[in-house]
Amino acid sequence: MDTIGDFLTRIRNAGMAKHEKVDFPCSTVRQGIAKVLQSQGYIRDFRVARDGKQGVMRVYLKYNEKGDPVIKHLSRVSRPSKRIYVRATEIPKVRSGFGLAILSTNKGILSGDDAVNQNVGGELLCKVW
Repeated sequence: MDTIGDFLTRIRNAGMAKHEKVDFPCSTVRQGIAKVLQSQGYIRDFRVARDGKQGVMRVYLKYNEKGDPVIKHLSRVSRPSKRIYVRATEIPKVRSGFGLAILSTNKGILSGDDAVNQNVGGELLCKVW
């Protein structure tokens, strides 16, 4: 099962339905992706609640003045059936720099710009704009 794809789909669907928040089972990869989305201004906040098991992560979505979701497009690039790896020099510019690429590197989950600055490549998880 593709847990990252499920995570991205839930965020996409909650944004289209104009929900304030959405809940997920917690994982370190999901926390890393949420941290990157928050630092780049695509979500308001996220919280992790420990419940003695896996934990629950709540993501608070962000909307513009018109009420439209800030995340217009959220797509999975590397899938379990077809992994996509890129070098530091091959990290794509999403929407001519107006979007965001999220990578899983040996230094953790990073945005494309941070990975270029740290000169690390990795698995290209998703693209956001």
